[in-house]
Amino acid sequence: MTRRGIDRPLLAAVAVLVSVGLAALYSAGQTDVPTAVADIWQRQLIWLGIGVLAAALAFRLSPRMLEWLAPSLYGISLVLLAVTLVVGTGAGPAAGTKSWIAIGGVRIGQPAEIAKLATILMLARHLSSLREPPGGLRDLMVPGFIVAAPFVLVALQPDLGSAIVFLGIFFAALYWGGVSPKWLLLVASPLISLMLAFSTVYWGAWIVILTAFIILVRPYVLEGLVIWGTNTLMGVIALGLWEQLKPYQQNRLLSFLNPEIDPRATGWHIIQSKIAIGSGGLLGNGFTAGTQKRLAFLPAQHTDFIYSVIGEELGFLGVLVTLSLFAVFVLILVRIAREATEPFSSMLVFGVAGMMMAHILVNVGMTVGVMPITGIPLPFFSYGGSFLVTSALGIGLALRVSWDSRGLGYVPT
Repeated sequence: MTRRGIDRPLLAAVAVLVSVGLAALYSAGQTDVPTAVADIWQRQLIWLGIGVLAAALAFRLSPRMLEWLAPSLYGISLVLLAVTLVVGTGAGPAAGTKSWIAIGGVRIGQPAEIAKLATILMLARHLSSLREPPGGLRDLMVPGFIVAAPFVLVALQPDLGSAIVFLGIFFAALYWGGVSPKWLLLVASPLISLMLAFSTVYWGAWIVILTAFIILVRPYVLEGLVIWGTNTLMGVIALGLWEQLKPYQQNRLLSFLNPEIDPRATGWHIIQSKIAIGSGGLLGNGFTAGTQKRLAFLPAQHTDFIYSVIGEELGFLGVLVTLSLFAVFVLILVRIAREATEPFSSMLVFGVAGMMMAHILVNVGMTVGVMPITGIPLPFFSYGGSFLVTSALGIGLALRVSWDSRGLGYVPT
């Protein structure tokens, strides 16, 4: 592989994000009390090396081969997710989950991460094969099933954060596949109904608004009845779903609504995160000088709450720069998807962009209290290997699509 013809804006954006992420990880390990993350940034370098190799391998895979392999890779990922439910292990605060595959007590990876890419490939294969964009519930059944299978298997682990990412991938794929915004809202309406079902007033108001919207859109009668009935059902089964959640998940959701309910346990994370980010002010407390971080009050400061470290030490300007870097990164992926010469390649890259956006929005949202704490990594910043390697694979595939779209031909060794 040579650098000639490689999409340099994408490489530059990733390089800057990785560099800032490493600096944040280094700072996360600089505490006034002994912690296990002092040298975490050095271990991240090992995963970055593996990620570079993964990206190079992905770059050499042609989109046509991936389109042909998509069903097999998707099927293998589902098998791995099913196996994880039987023999999987947990980690950290989610020790009661079954998200990791371990051999000899050593965790080797999270199948949910590979399943994200496999689902993107399968959605891209299906949607790119259609002559016309999906225009109704019948057309959306197949992509719905493609996403529902891994979503359910991951939710059963239970890993709510990764399950949400599959929904992000789903809606990104439908949008890029040409589904109209009105149908996207109708498809998303049961999720909205489920979230509002814990308040009778809000849920009732939503049903009235939805009914008016269905009448305005004028779908087929059966489709309208199915959508309205599904939303009504969400209100009925919300309590049952609540009882199926693990106690720590219930507490996390309650603490999202009011962290002061349990400030020393489930509310501790979000309270400390808000204190850290708020104390940063405009310019921050200085690199490595964040007080909440240095006293180890900020939980999971090297994984889920790495963004809080940035807010505390670099302030509002540092946060603004970081979010701008992510925005540029995602926009470059969108540009590559737009310039792709084949529908499958375009869908593939936009699916990767959707996956990244879901991670960014959920992670940043939970650190500032606008999303429930679900334990989801921030791309290129949070410590860990599974998602970093998955991200590297996605970047490698995007680089290959960009290469092909410019007609550069054979990929040199």
